Amino acid sequence: MTRRGPSTEQIHHSYRAPDGWDAVPVPVAKASTVLFKNTAELHRPRAKDGVSYRYGLPGTPTTYTLAARIATLEHAEHCVLTPSGVSAVTLTSLSFLKPGDEVLLPDNVYGQNRHLTSGLLARLGITHRFYDPLDVTAFEAMLSERTKLVWLEAAGSITLEFPDLIGLLRACRARGVLTAMDNTWGVGLAFNAFEVAPDVAPGLGADISMQALTKFPSGGADLLMGSVCTRDIALNRQLVAMHEYLGYGVGQNDVEAVLRGLPSIALRYRAQGAAALELATWMAARPEVARVLYPALPDSPGHAFWRGVSPQAGGCLFSAVFRPEFDARRVDAFVDALSCFGIGYSWAGPMSLAVPYDLSRSRSLGLPWTAEEGGTLVRFAIGLEEVEDLRADLAQALEGLSP
Repeated sequence: MTRRGPSTEQIHHSYRAPDGWDAVPVPVAKASTVLFKNTAELHRPRAKDGVSYRYGLPGTPTTYTLAARIATLEHAEHCVLTPSGVSAVTLTSLSFLKPGDEVLLPDNVYGQNRHLTSGLLARLGITHRFYDPLDVTAFEAMLSERTKLVWLEAAGSITLEFPDLIGLLRACRARGVLTAMDNTWGVGLAFNAFEVAPDVAPGLGADISMQALTKFPSGGADLLMGSVCTRDIALNRQLVAMHEYLGYGVGQNDVEAVLRGLPSIALRYRAQGAAALELATWMAARPEVARVLYPALPDSPGHAFWRGVSPQAGGCLFSAVFRPEFDARRVDAFVDALSCFGIGYSWAGPMSLAVPYDLSRSRSLGLPWTAEEGGTLVRFAIGLEEVEDLRADLAQALEGLSP
């Protein structure tokens, strides 16, 4: 055989892994071009089902393996992957809303969902309103013929109120309104988004569950990715179609990293949740703090609803509301004095984080505490450090707040 040039030999190399190869890690299949056996296969119509191979953008064997495992984690049947949590929100809203429709969002919704809805969706002629996730009676009165999608979030972003999921879902089901849950906090472990309280309300759950795989599924604070899951094949077809319109794709090395993180997700979720509960309880007793927002604490907003849905899972996030005498400048100094807490967004990675928030521009219905009760809020995301080290760090920084 005539020897080909070195580039040709590398591109058309005949070696293939032997049949029967298997290993614990999922092989990483990288591809833009997917090869067909012949032109007949090329011309044959390919199903746009989210699992067929026709080009690397929709997915590879590695991508579809992760999608299948996330579907299992979420108690779902179908899953599509997106490049980030924000893109998963965008995919969901654009798949099921059109001009003239209305979407309802909890007032404590993830900030980028608020931004997308009040910005891009409004430009497309889609209206929106915000609701109090703790007040089902008021929520029911908001539902109308134009309401085509309701977003749920458990627990709420930053302030961590736990919604009345059972009441909200019952109201939506009675009116035939589609529901989408941001399940990043619960990740499929705290509760089943598709059946939130099987002992109380069998079969009651959201129609769609999305999450940022950036958080617990990755666990490494080193990538961005999102997912959207459902049990309904018709809803999945709409998601797959919009997924193709938007041209979403995910990097295979990022997919590999999430696959590597999944086997330890339950261990990390429990460990970080236990540490957060211990530290949240300790912070609640500090004289500098007006209150701590953490679903597992009895005085946290929505605690009774949390207890009815996910009493074994508190999550790795809690927020401390400082007393009014500690203004934003002094609270910023407290955060700057921390040495075991990084200052940055996201959470569920190995490093603990602390971020002070000004919520005056990210709430439409008011804050969950009064001006007399507290002022500046700091959200803590607890990582994998030793609890005693984190407590000692918080104590030394709090000492600096004293006059």
